[in-house]
Amino acid sequence: MIKKIILFFILSSSLLIVSCSSSKKFAILQNVPKSSESKNTDFQAILQPDDVLMIIISTENPLISQPYNLSAVNVANVNSEIGVVQQRQLNYQIDQEGNIQMPGLGTIKASGKTRNELMSDIEKLLIGKISNPVITIRILNFKVSVQGEVNRPGTFPINSERVTLLEALSMAGDLTIYGRRDNILVIREENGVRNIQKVDVTKGEFVNSPYYYLSQNDVIYVEPNKTRVNSSVIGPNVTVGLTALSLLITIIAITVR
Repeated sequence: MIKKIILFFILSSSLLIVSCSSSKKFAILQNVPKSSESKNTDFQAILQPDDVLMIIISTENPLISQPYNLSAVNVANVNSEIGVVQQRQLNYQIDQEGNIQMPGLGTIKASGKTRNELMSDIEKLLIGKISNPVITIRILNFKVSVQGEVNRPGTFPINSERVTLLEALSMAGDLTIYGRRDNILVIREENGVRNIQKVDVTKGEFVNSPYYYLSQNDVIYVEPNKTRVNSSVIGPNVTVGLTALSLLITIIAITVR
């Protein structure tokens, strides 16, 4: 009788473990055909208030474009005993009205535009002032934050200004086994309004989602699954109890033998 109880206990535990470890709960981009194509969108980040921009206007003769660039300033290195002078490049910060102030060009609307659109606007303002200008614009404070059930939550600076949700999750060390892959939250601010979108990365069509590429300052939150929630509610006492029960059954089996 005792042997039957022990066998039943072992089989039940094994079935429970197998049923809880279904690969569908952990695999991403499921149901993708062997040969598939996704639309390669020409994604560009939309500029927002508080973005810090590096804008450089270049010409064959630097003296011609100099009046339209912010001048670099020399600052003393206070950490140096010999007072070495360093050069610091000034950058533009988009104000709360969405504008920047450029020397020689005045107030320019930047928020709500892509880098290419802003470059086009600046180029139009330079007509009649500079011939064949080369305009370079970069977002210097592009970053995303990843929180929740990931191995290394944190805020990550992005140099390329083009990052996917999957890349951001990789930077955070991927999801833990307790993270929900079918309900990842992406918090994004657009035109002063915060939007929260639920994203299912287990679906193959996710690569065509507008949230496949991230925008600057996006926050990704990975929700815990039921296993994590239940374990936090029940606590470790259940695990201790099951261990004690298993030990008790083993002792009884040895004693009866």
